[in-house]
Amino acid sequence: MKISLSSSIENIEWSRMKDIYHSVGWKNHDEEKIKKVFQSSNVVAIAYDENKIVGFGRALSDGVFNAAIYDVVIDEQYQNKGIGQKIIENLLAPLNDISCVHLVSTAGNEEFYKKAGFRKMKTGMARYLKPALVEEYLE
Repeated sequence: MKISLSSSIENIEWSRMKDIYHSVGWKNHDEEKIKKVFQSSNVVAIAYDENKIVGFGRALSDGVFNAAIYDVVIDEQYQNKGIGQKIIENLLAPLNDISCVHLVSTAGNEEFYKKAGFRKMKTGMARYLKPALVEEYLE
């Protein structure tokens, strides 16, 4: 296994990205939605094993005060090999001068983000349109 990271979405195999989302249970992500969210992101990290995409993450930022990391997803066959931490490092590097970087962890993955230096917020709030997400993420 030879993992490399890229910040480019040029020549991305969007169907492979969809397969990775689906491998972790995120079934609502189709190729068009995936392409749109990655094209709209300021910072992107794509992990490859040779030429095969095995994970990714993305971030949005105003470039000064705030940023948010989204969709750090690793193919289930490649999890627990340090790839996710490399993706987080790649996403945080260009955000180094940003005052606050937010993220929402999926349930059960909080320890992963703590290792990268993230901590629980005292005042974080959100709204979700889908009842299942309300149940999973909100108090």
